[in-house]
Amino acid sequence: MDTILLSHGSGGRRTHELIKKIFVRHFANPVIKQLNDAALLAMPAGRIAFTTDAFVIQPLFFPGGDIGKLAVCGTVNDLAVSGAIPRYLAAAFIIEEGLPVETLEKIVRSMAAAGRAAGIPVVAGDTKVVEKGACDKLFITTTGIGVVPQGLRLGIDRIRAGDAVIVTGTIGDHGIAALSARKQLSFSTRLRSDCAPLNRLLQKALAAEPGIRFMRDPTRGGVAMVLNEIVEDRSFGIVIEEDALPVSVGVREASQILGFDPLHIANEGKAVLIVKRREAQTVLRALKQELLGTDAAVVGEVTSRPEGKVIMRTSAGGERIVDMPVGEQLPRIC
Repeated sequence: MDTILLSHGSGGRRTHELIKKIFVRHFANPVIKQLNDAALLAMPAGRIAFTTDAFVIQPLFFPGGDIGKLAVCGTVNDLAVSGAIPRYLAAAFIIEEGLPVETLEKIVRSMAAAGRAAGIPVVAGDTKVVEKGACDKLFITTTGIGVVPQGLRLGIDRIRAGDAVIVTGTIGDHGIAALSARKQLSFSTRLRSDCAPLNRLLQKALAAEPGIRFMRDPTRGGVAMVLNEIVEDRSFGIVIEEDALPVSVGVREASQILGFDPLHIANEGKAVLIVKRREAQTVLRALKQELLGTDAAVVGEVTSRPEGKVIMRTSAGGERIVDMPVGEQLPRIC
């Protein structure tokens, strides 16, 4: 069994062997070992958070991660920024005929490791094999369930003028790392994706200050997209400071060479938080106590004017509108 064959998706003996030797072996937990059509799960009291996402990144492996790690972290982070404690994950695999089994197993091992790091088991899944050329090597869809603690409320409707805008670390790392791997670009500084599960970091921030108003992970479209979604059709705007934005030397260099704006580049291990101004430093201290929050920074504030706009005060002393990105700068980066 060196490569994936169409018969691995037929539902017969080869499918059974693939599931047991790779998926059940590496996702090992009591629920998945039962091989039921549906996972039977125990859920604590609270509101349920439920999300699903598909991952089609090219290349499958990039500095700092791979499609498997990304599939787990992406779904975990969608739950985490909703205030949920991630509980269970399901995964569906669309595999191109001819994919080396070694490649698939390496990715599944990576998913299992990411799940352990986040404390979320993969308890159910599905596998389909398609003809060569029908997909690009491997696509993964993950679905996650989490529980939102009673009394926790997050949302755009809770944001008020005067609130502080926090990002939990350097921006643009994932998109630039994925592009450099795809195009085999090299820069003077080593680039690495920020792909990581944020649930423990954000739970620590929420425990330090329950007055956090809103959280979102800035994936496709980057920080600019998140900020513009926040202010769209609202009676407030956001002003950010260019000098306050945490951008690594490598991402800054690559962005200047390639003509990209780090605000528009995808992240897979960062979050944007809107926090009451008087609580911002408390949240910042809590974030900085964790490795993933070392570079967290207050980058701006919510303002009463201009309504519905994101403005950046530039390093040169001027101002410019930060708009939503138009089109896809970096396709297939997640």
